[in-house]
Formats: sequence, structure tokens, C-alpha cells
Amino acid sequence: MTLEELKVAVTDLQVGMYVCRLDRPWEGTPFLLQGLMVESADDVAVLQRLCTHVYVDVERGLGRMPPSLQVVGPAATPSAVPAAPRNYENDQIAALQGTVAYPERVEFDQELDSARQAHAQAAAFAERALEEVRGGRAIAVEEVRDAIEPMVRSLVRNADAFLWLDALRARGAYEYRHALSCSALAAAFGRHVGLPEPLLLDMASGGLLLDVGKLRLPPALLASPAPYDDTQRSVMQTHVESGLALVDAAGVPAHVREMIRTHHEWIDGSGYPGRLQGDAIPLLGRIAAVIDAYDAMISTRPHRQAVAPHVALQSLYRGRGTQFAAEIVEQFMQCMGVYPIGALVELSTGEVAIVTAQNAARRLQPRVMVLTGPDKRLLTQFHSIDLLVRGHSDEPVRIAGALAPGAYGLDPVGLFL
Repeated sequence: MTLEELKVAVTDLQVGMYVCRLDRPWEGTPFLLQGLMVESADDVAVLQRLCTHVYVDVERGLGRMPPSLQVVGPAATPSAVPAAPRNYENDQIAALQGTVAYPERVEFDQELDSARQAHAQAAAFAERALEEVRGGRAIAVEEVRDAIEPMVRSLVRNADAFLWLDALRARGAYEYRHALSCSALAAAFGRHVGLPEPLLLDMASGGLLLDVGKLRLPPALLASPAPYDDTQRSVMQTHVESGLALVDAAGVPAHVREMIRTHHEWIDGSGYPGRLQGDAIPLLGRIAAVIDAYDAMISTRPHRQAVAPHVALQSLYRGRGTQFAAEIVEQFMQCMGVYPIGALVELSTGEVAIVTAQNAARRLQPRVMVLTGPDKRLLTQFHSIDLLVRGHSDEPVRIAGALAPGAYGLDPVGLFL
């Protein structure tokens, strides 16, 4: 992805534009990160007070460009997405980035009930359908799409609500949990980079089926608590080929097939099964590699304990340019935030909290649910605070640091079920 900038007067700023440069240094502005997705009229107002013009990254977000500024045409809105072709070429997908702006249509609290229903439907389908695949049944592509469409629509309305529920999901079999999480993360990432909604549905379908081939491997291999030896590793790697056989029989779109085929390829050519390098790995495969690795790291598996979300992000960052595409890692980190949803954090007050929602323009100041007092004792009643608001109060509160899973004996899944 090459950076293409467009100079825009602040009077022409629109929601959905991605501001990559200002006409002044970022230092001294309210923006902690260098780069801002304009998500509200308030963002526009702040930029209009500070600047006379800004520079918009046309790959990341164009918003609804005024006719005088159109470069690739006005961005579509999620409610008026044109019908997608059945198959996309890799360069078509790259060109579609930033063509749709996704402002939050519904507040977090208002979306929770719909997100809960969509999550329950998708989770039940993932467990049932994948178990049927294990038993020899073919994949029904239309069933996959029908089951996850409510999830995608919930993520479009408010991504934080669905990701919050997924973070607190009871820990069942890793294969089913991983499939649903990868599906949600793929759609959330596609939303973040401004891809059309029909393509989000394809990405979510691909995320659900990334590791479907593992269901044809020996269960004892999947459950092994010891690191794999060379023979076991070779057998494990055949899950990609097995998965392709399953999705080929199902007739998934070509770009979804490519996403599954290349989700274990590494940028430096040391991945599998094709040892592809760099741009030879299609865009959806590069995205899937990051999503698959991230969710695997934050999940407990038979041979490895889960790590904290911020630790997983740090690992992805260290692997950029070798394992993972650098631009995908950077965009994924922006999508997830400095403190991802579901992360345990310690506040400057000494209280322990869990991140529930992001503040897009202030990644260091998310919304959190406070679980303990300063003495680390569990509260009888939890309460939510918006650190963006509290950061500007007479008694500001900030995040002092991220915590490991299970810190102070806290199990958020058990607390919220």
C-alpha cells in the first residue's frame, strides 16, 4: 500500500476521512497518535480550530469528498453499499480500502442486546457446523453467510459491543472459539480500513473457515500438550490443504479461498504451504495471518497459556516485515487500540478495570469497567468510566499499565457470565 495524500482545507473536512498530517506539528495538539480517523463532528471542529488545512490519506479514508476534491469518487455509506461481485481480484480489494466510512450508528450500550443475540447465533452455528464437518458433512457456504451476517451487521453498527461479548465468551473447545473470534476480527479489521460491507461478510466467512482443515486431523495431535516434533509439525501443516479441499467442494468465492490458502504464509517466505513472499501473498491472506496469530496468542491452548492482548500486539509488531506485513500490523494495532477490548488494566487510582470500548481518537483513554478498589478487592457492584472524560476532570484517571490474564485472581469471563 503506497501512501497517497490529498491536501484538504479544514472547511472541507468530512467524517470518514483519515488525517495523516497536519499543517502544524502533532505535538501540542489533543491527538496523542499521529494519525486520526475523523469519526464525528467534534473531531472536525477540533481540527478546524487548530489548522487551516490537513493531509488526508486517500487509502485509509476519503469520507464523502466534496466534488471539487474527488480523487477516486465519493465514498459509499454502509446503508447504500453496491452489490459486490462474486469474486474480487487482489488489486480490486486493495483499491476498495477507504471507500466506505463506518461512523458508529448505535451507542455501545444500545447495541449490546443485538450484539448478544448475534453472538449467540454465530457461536452456536460455529460449534454445530464445525462439529458436523468433523463428522464428514460438507460445508454449506450459504449457511455460513446466513449465520454470521447478523454478527457483521452488529460490528458495522458498533464494533466494540460485539468484540466485548466475544472477549468474555466462556472457554470451550479452542477450534470453535478460535473460528468465531477470527471471523469477528476479520470483519472488524475490514470495517476499520473501510472495505464495503459485502466484502466484510466474505472476510468473516473466511475467518470462520481458516482452520477448518484441522477438524480432519487426529484429535490427539490437536490436544497434545507438548511442543510438536518435526513429524507432528508436518502433519499439522497439512490442515491448509485439507481445508482447501473442504472449501473447494463448498464453492467459496476465489478471494475467500485465497485467504484460507495463504493465512500461514510469512512475508519473508518462511511460511507454508507455498513459501510465498511479500506481495505474492494476497491482501486477505496477509490480513488473515495477523488475525490468526493474534487470537492464537491471546487464547489458552493445550501447549501454551494465553498472553495478555498488549503482549500479543507487541509480538506482532516485532514480527512485522518478517512474519507479517508491516502495514497490516500497524493498521491492526490501530483497530484494536493500545489496550484492546477485554484487556485487564490497572488505573492510576490503584483500581483494576477491564477495557470495554475504545475511544478512536484517544487510544490511551478507552472506556473501562472498574472491578476492584485500590486495595484490589473485588467490588460488590462494578461501574463504568470513560477515561477520555475523566482525563479532563479535576481528578483525572489514566491507565497506569496493562496486566496479565488472571492478575489478582480476576477472571472477567466468570465475573460477567
